Amino acid sequence: MGFRVVIPARYASVRLPGKPLLEIAGKPMLQHVYEKALACHADEVIIATDDERIYKAAESFGAKVCLTADTHQSGTERLAEVAERYGFADNDIVINLQGDEPLMPGSCIKQVAEALASNSEASISTLCTPIDSIEDLFDPNVVKVIRDSKDFALYFSRAPIPWSRGHFDQTPPVMPKDTSLYHRHIGLYGYRASYIRNYINSEHIQLEATESLEQLRALWHGDRIIVPVAKEIPGPGVDTKADLEKVASIISN
Repeated sequence: MGFRVVIPARYASVRLPGKPLLEIAGKPMLQHVYEKALACHADEVIIATDDERIYKAAESFGAKVCLTADTHQSGTERLAEVAERYGFADNDIVINLQGDEPLMPGSCIKQVAEALASNSEASISTLCTPIDSIEDLFDPNVVKVIRDSKDFALYFSRAPIPWSRGHFDQTPPVMPKDTSLYHRHIGLYGYRASYIRNYINSEHIQLEATESLEQLRALWHGDRIIVPVAKEIPGPGVDTKADLEKVASIISN
């Protein structure tokens, strides 16, 4: 099974400007992400950016890099431009690996590709991990997913779902003893190239804007998302300076 990895990378982060180029253990964060992707034996790894600074940095550490338009509203739109520019075939599997995930295991990247390749009903593949903490469950930055009996997504939310009456109605809320329904979504996606082309032209919906979760558009339009439990739990991504320090400590040790 072959697959490609595309790494969208933006310079303009509200909370951490220039994030992909911030140094971790002597390398730009983006280089750590790129090396993770190379280690999973993808057929091709491409960094996609609209910023000359990132483009030049990526070239300096030997990466294949595509300078895209600066009008894209999401990483998925940037992915679509790369697929067109490089002439990806309709059935090519493309993994969207965010440029702020330097601790994403190669096993997870391969698992997302395999999940899509082995599920013809799925339009998108992604991963989840169990939640066993009330703090994570109520944290809006931790996206939750509910799945059906075949591991297809029913819904994603920033809210604690499913709501457990008798546990969450308490003050303070407490975690149920049985936590098997609670899963955190990992923001790593697999698509077929043909689906990316259709998806970026699909109608934006109010639900997507309300939760600020792009994947809800796919569910709204009837597309299916397969969400197996990750074989390996990823380390934290980088959104803030505190995240950067935490990740640097992990990598250094």
